Amino acid sequence: MDYQEALNYIHGTYKFGSKLGLENIKTLLRELGNPEKGLKVIHVAGTNGKGSTCSMIQSVLIEAGYKVGLYTSPYIERFNERIRINTTNIEDQELASMTEQVKRAVERMLKEGFQHPTEFEIVTAIALLYYQEQKVDFVILEVGLGGRLDATNVISDPLLTIITPIDYDHMTYLGNTLEAIAGEKAGIIKKGRPVITGFQHEEALEIIKKKALLLETPFYHVVPEQLEIHESHLKSQTFSVTLFQQSYHKITIALPGLHQVENSMLALTAIKVLEKEGHLKIGDQELRKGLENVRWIGRLEVIHEHPIVLIDGAHNLQGAKALSKSIEMLLKKRSITWVVGMLEDKDVDNVLNLLLPKVDQVIVTEPDCHRAMRGEILAEKIRQNHSKVSVEPNIEKAVTKALETTDKSDVILCAGSLYMLGAIRSLFQTENN
Repeated sequence: MDYQEALNYIHGTYKFGSKLGLENIKTLLRELGNPEKGLKVIHVAGTNGKGSTCSMIQSVLIEAGYKVGLYTSPYIERFNERIRINTTNIEDQELASMTEQVKRAVERMLKEGFQHPTEFEIVTAIALLYYQEQKVDFVILEVGLGGRLDATNVISDPLLTIITPIDYDHMTYLGNTLEAIAGEKAGIIKKGRPVITGFQHEEALEIIKKKALLLETPFYHVVPEQLEIHESHLKSQTFSVTLFQQSYHKITIALPGLHQVENSMLALTAIKVLEKEGHLKIGDQELRKGLENVRWIGRLEVIHEHPIVLIDGAHNLQGAKALSKSIEMLLKKRSITWVVGMLEDKDVDNVLNLLLPKVDQVIVTEPDCHRAMRGEILAEKIRQNHSKVSVEPNIEKAVTKALETTDKSDVILCAGSLYMLGAIRSLFQTENN
């Protein structure tokens, strides 16, 4: 099996849908010799901020000399981004080799009368097998959907769990209330294993607290005793914070936005809890340099200058709130052209209501996804509240139009769906290399 055959096999399993539950993944991993056993896993769920928080923890661990696997979804430009070791994507041939082993295990499952695993279950198995074979020191595992019934929840004994801010998303699967959604996310909490959470709606926080109490887990609610933002720019920010009576002075991160400071607090706490539990030792300089080195593509990322082109995966209400705050803080008095494409199963109306007042013109396009909202339908929604709207379904042509109609001193904001960011980012890739 070569790389393209591996991708064809993986994506070809999309037809088996998205089935929440753990029996299939347990059976598949058993066929593979249970590669998840023995992995030291940090398990992360939540609605927004999962990827950034995971990346921050990984960067600090790398700085301290550890070999760290990071499993995330979705990808921005290339599938291999989902499975990394120390910021390096899985090699094409490694992916092909792991996929072939998993494919043979799936074939054995089917002969035994089991259901075909879903695409996410297969990718999760590939990642866990790869991390076992590569003998990583730690695995940071991001939940795909929800938590309780997500394939990653096959991990029964994580070092700790983290639940980032919870909001309304994937309600078809997770429920229509914050309590229901939080209940699903809190399903990753394991008996006796520390759980860390941060800025939450009160309803969600209560559910997480109750689950932690029920399972007798050490519970860490990350709220700063003191927080001061010293500098905040599009390419970096510096802050001081006191958490659990420990002060961190002038921490610098290369990620803009207040929400990234909040994610940094979760990461700081996770590192300190792991240290307290005896799993690692991190020096102050390693911690600082690790956070300073974090890069997380597609999250308020500057990919071009003059005009500034920003890409951001604000595809739900909480992401739009974070982006709206960042616009207010970082882009005052700038004229903004918004290149937007949305998926039809997202909270489109609320995202539009939050962001439309911040922008001067809108160019509507269509993400490369079968769930994409047609450009004309999205444009019609936008025209109810904004007069300067045009439609260009082709992403490259939409970006070209934005560059032609935006002054070099202003801003092009590309946001709305992660599925369009890869195509946009690749248009500017040459100048960023």
